[in-house]
Amino acid sequence: MEKIFKLKEHNTNVRTEIIAGLTTFFAMAYIIFLNPVILGENSPTGMKNTAVITATCIAAAIGTWLIGWLSNYPMAQAPGLGLNAVFAYTLCGAYGLSAGAALSAVFIAGLIFILLTVTGARTALVKAIPIDLKKAIGAGIGMFIALIGLVNAGIVVGESSAATTVGMGNFASPTVLLACVGLIITIVLVVAKVPAALFISMIATSVIGCVMQFVFKINVGVTAPTNWMPYLDFSMFGKCFTSFGDLLSAPLASLIATMITLVLVDMFDTIGTLIGAADKAGYLDENGDLPKIEKAMLADAIATSTGAVMGTSTVTTYVESTAGISAGGKTGLTSTVTGLCFLLALFLSPIVGLVPSAATAPILIVVGVMMCGSLKDIEWSDIEVAIPCFLTVACMPFFYSITDGLAFGFISYVIVKLAKGKVKEIHPLMYVIVGLFLLKYVISALNTMGIL
Repeated sequence: MEKIFKLKEHNTNVRTEIIAGLTTFFAMAYIIFLNPVILGENSPTGMKNTAVITATCIAAAIGTWLIGWLSNYPMAQAPGLGLNAVFAYTLCGAYGLSAGAALSAVFIAGLIFILLTVTGARTALVKAIPIDLKKAIGAGIGMFIALIGLVNAGIVVGESSAATTVGMGNFASPTVLLACVGLIITIVLVVAKVPAALFISMIATSVIGCVMQFVFKINVGVTAPTNWMPYLDFSMFGKCFTSFGDLLSAPLASLIATMITLVLVDMFDTIGTLIGAADKAGYLDENGDLPKIEKAMLADAIATSTGAVMGTSTVTTYVESTAGISAGGKTGLTSTVTGLCFLLALFLSPIVGLVPSAATAPILIVVGVMMCGSLKDIEWSDIEVAIPCFLTVACMPFFYSITDGLAFGFISYVIVKLAKGKVKEIHPLMYVIVGLFLLKYVISALNTMGIL
């Protein structure tokens, strides 16, 4: 271990690294139960919950090991929140792709990320996007995630009235009440800075839900397991290879939009979380750069394709890695322990039904709040900045589409700069990105008119 992880050089030991690895796992273990809510049977993907859990645990283990072993950073990876929403609600929902076709797209995106990473182009693309728009993208995805949580909780509902589009849910509903209780628990634990607050709140809310359903016979969506034996479901394994035909047969507009979405969203999500975690850990150098960032991004790119093979959405670095770092983790041994925990978590599948959506919805809402923290860094008093940033943040939840939020933000940014005569401030790659978005809308319009 000393030879591989250089423990003495980093002033740490095996015991500290193990504790840190366990801490990171419990800080992000909620994704095991939350990913089936976004990608499972009741989502636009239609994938079996058991298959999503199996893929989530294996992909998280492999991704975490990769980043730990390649970069020797105590980071962890798993299917990303926001990225799974893109997969379910944009690729499968808005674009109508099958789950297999969407997995094929994620696999291809992973290969593209590998190519962009080893050539250095990925870093160049990220630098082409203005810092304010990067902040707005993270916040917009946070708003979108929070909206999904509010809808899953029943707190926000669709309205049939012509006067309103959405409205407040029925607070006499046991499910809504349970979600509110869970939201209160989550808020209290997060504000109190309790370690693994999101995981603990989910477990506590689930216990309350089980008592309501099984003791007081109040239906809150808890499902008792019919078999307590662990069940591994590999039904989505390798589906990305057998579904290339489905992906290629999709409308051209959807195909273009799919790849633009995956490339842009994952690129910003990975860089944002990686730099954010590294900043909190004190790993950034005097120029604000992260040493060995190429190796960390390469691990992310490989994990993305590997996750697609397993049957889950894009894998990315988790900011919850800072929990283990705070516990003393300094090397890839922390990641090794976290990855092993995810592998052992495969045997949790029988109890997934005991975690109702009312227990996971509060996590989505609070994570959305956390992601909106970047809004404070945007120069809202500058109208040139405010317009594209607002459209990015607002359009994602309003359109129920992360892609369209990106498109409106980027296109409006170029329009604003051109209107002000600040052509030199527009990075050439921004024209390429905006051109691709415009091409997407043109092709979509031509398809609608029956021309294509």
